[in-house]
Amino acid sequence: MKIKNICCIGAGYVGGPTMAVIAQKNPGIKVTVVDLNEKRIAAWNDSNLDNLPIYEPGLDKVVGEARGRNLFFSTEVDKAIDEAEMVFISVNTPTKTYGVGKGMAADLKYIELCARQIARVSTSDKIIVEKSTLPVRTAQAIKSILDNTGNGAKFQILSNPEFLAEGTAVEDLMAPDRVLIGGEQTPEGLEAIDALVNVYGTWVAKENIITTNLWSSELSKLTANAFLAQRVSSINALSELCEVTGADVNEVGNAIGKDSRIGPKFLKASVGFGGSCFQKDILNLVYISKSYGLDAVADYWEQVIIMNDHQKHRFAKNMVKTLYNTVSGKKIAFLGWAFKKDTNDTRESAAIYVADILLDEQASIVAYDPKVTAQQMYGDLDYLQTRDSASNEKGLTVVKDPYEALDGAHAIAVLTEWDEFKTYDWQKIYDNMQKPAFVFDGRNVLDKKALETIGFQVYVIGQ
Repeated sequence: MKIKNICCIGAGYVGGPTMAVIAQKNPGIKVTVVDLNEKRIAAWNDSNLDNLPIYEPGLDKVVGEARGRNLFFSTEVDKAIDEAEMVFISVNTPTKTYGVGKGMAADLKYIELCARQIARVSTSDKIIVEKSTLPVRTAQAIKSILDNTGNGAKFQILSNPEFLAEGTAVEDLMAPDRVLIGGEQTPEGLEAIDALVNVYGTWVAKENIITTNLWSSELSKLTANAFLAQRVSSINALSELCEVTGADVNEVGNAIGKDSRIGPKFLKASVGFGGSCFQKDILNLVYISKSYGLDAVADYWEQVIIMNDHQKHRFAKNMVKTLYNTVSGKKIAFLGWAFKKDTNDTRESAAIYVADILLDEQASIVAYDPKVTAQQMYGDLDYLQTRDSASNEKGLTVVKDPYEALDGAHAIAVLTEWDEFKTYDWQKIYDNMQKPAFVFDGRNVLDKKALETIGFQVYVIGQ
């Protein structure tokens, strides 16, 4: 089966970049990305590629090449679904904030709405591709809805989880470690798998395209993120031990990373992991395990989250303790708000939780991030519902000039590893700060010795 028309429901961090690359690499396939958010679609269609709703290095070039040729962004969801032979579902699957499974289970209401909409408007057979991160056996629920509420059209469900790292998403899409496609092991299911293999096969080597059954594919996504998060929490747990024993976590990480059985990636200590996937996927894994009565398995994975939360709280509490047990009325400069460099995504960013703790201590925070807007920062704090919006706006000031954030500050907290932070005039910054001038490097990015030579008192995680 040759695919000529693809629709993707959801124009977010996964759907937008993935479809842009698929369109660029398959000029013969019409790719339409749909979303009900008119503002987001308008941003994707903006003639100025600097205004795309997602910041990813290289994305503007890919969109610029394919948009208008065979890549389209639209709010006409029904039309795009009806015309497509293959429909990707790439909508949000947040952790439930209500009812059974609150705080752990994935909220599948958007997935179900998508399935019902696809069933309602489809007049021809379609391949449905799960791109959102989903619990194991979600495909079964989607298929049940499609088969029981449709117009007689036949559907094949595929699982095609994304393994993108934000900040390098385009690079990851262009040269993926692997593309994973799961489907039913029936003649029709295998034909659907083959159709998607051919879409990716225009630029991905066949040996890098792995095909499995549906359930293995769905579980592999959760497992991959759980393993990566586990490495971060493991090195962060050791960072605390390093601080009290005189070891250096960077040296420990480098030493163990040389072991080919371990490898060097995800062994950098920090204030904690963030992003949309790690915490959500582990909590999902915990919930699934508990629902099957596998309490020991659930407890094991939950500890990864507990350690991550501990690291964020430990960082903030250490700031308060170092600043003579009070930050009330003191200016604390935040360098970075995004959960990692080269993205404007702030979901589960450590900065949000450190700020929340310091605001409880009545600190006056002034934040700078090169890609995150003030509106986003205030929205992140409001989402926690720790205090009202007016209090958040009173406690947090957002500026567009880093030197304005740092001027007169009692302390600096580095919360995102943006490369530009290394290039600042740190002598000038020191001269204009309150003394003693404190730096808390939560990302291990600054030159500790050079800053101490200037006169800073520097605290780095794991040292």
